[in-house]
Amino acid sequence: MRRLLLSLCLAFWPGALPAQSFSTGPELRPILELTRASWLAIGTQTGQDLLYFTQLLAWRCGLESIRYGINGATPETAFPMEPCYTDTAQPNAIRELPFVGYGLGSIESVTVEITYEDGVTESAHFARQEILMP
Repeated sequence: MRRLLLSLCLAFWPGALPAQSFSTGPELRPILELTRASWLAIGTQTGQDLLYFTQLLAWRCGLESIRYGINGATPETAFPMEPCYTDTAQPNAIRELPFVGYGLGSIESVTVEITYEDGVTESAHFARQEILMP
C-alpha cells in the first residue's frame, strides 16, 4: 500500500518549481538584509589585508554599485563588479578576484554602501575584528 501511494504521489507530482534567479533588487534585498554581517571579510593569510566582497558579489545582479571606505573614510571607492552572466545557468558566478589588498594590519574599519538597481541604498560599518577571518 505504501508503494502504491508513493508511486501515485510521484506520478502526479507537478515537478520541480522553477528556480528564481534572484537578479533584481526586490528579490535580493531580503537576502542581503539577513546576511549583512557577512557582506565583507578580511583575510590575512597572504601577509597582507585582503578585503573580500564575496557575499555582495554573489548577489550583485540586482545591484547598481558597491562603494567602500577604509578607516573612517566616506564610502566613495567603487568596487568594480563583473557583469551578470544572464546567458548562463549561474548568472551570479564570480569569475574575477573578489578582493582588494592593503598592507597587513592597515584596515581598522570598513564602511560599505550598496545601491540596488532601483536606487535604494544601504550601508554597514564593520570594525576589523567583526570581519577578520580566522
